[in-house]
Amino acid sequence: MFLNYIKEFFVKKSLKNNLKIVKNEVFTSNIQTVGLLVDETKFRYSKELIKELISNGIAADNIKIAAYRRKFKKKKIYSRPTFGKKHIDWRGQVTEDFLAEFINTEFDLLISYYEVETPVLMMLTSKSKARFKVGFSSVDAKLNRWMISTTTAEYKLFVSELFRYLKSIK
Repeated sequence: MFLNYIKEFFVKKSLKNNLKIVKNEVFTSNIQTVGLLVDETKFRYSKELIKELISNGIAADNIKIAAYRRKFKKKKIYSRPTFGKKHIDWRGQVTEDFLAEFINTEFDLLISYYEVETPVLMMLTSKSKARFKVGFSSVDAKLNRWMISTTTAEYKLFVSELFRYLKSIK
């Protein structure tokens, strides 16, 4: 327990350093690829969220998801790529291959679908090479280019507000 506290402290310190160098790129093109970083600790509607994105014109093949679980069980088989605190080391570096690939992919849009400030999720959002980042207003404003003021349970409202905004800036 004490070691987890120390690990979280170092991850937060690394996150703080990353937030100083966050650059916001300008959104200029249509959305083709979407990265979805979801906290599935309490939110269990990832499939429905993906269906909403597809119904708004995003191809299913162009959506990549990484799901976070606070209690990650190694022996359990998850339906989507899932990770936990164990997949981030003391320096805030990713130790899982699919997660490193997720971070290094240049998505047109990264949706940080979590409303509780979790250092692991915030670290992945800050390290992501996505061109445009969207998240919730309850999370640090330095991470995302645009924040939506709603809850994770209201995924339909979130997606409709997101695409309404994206259409207005095209």
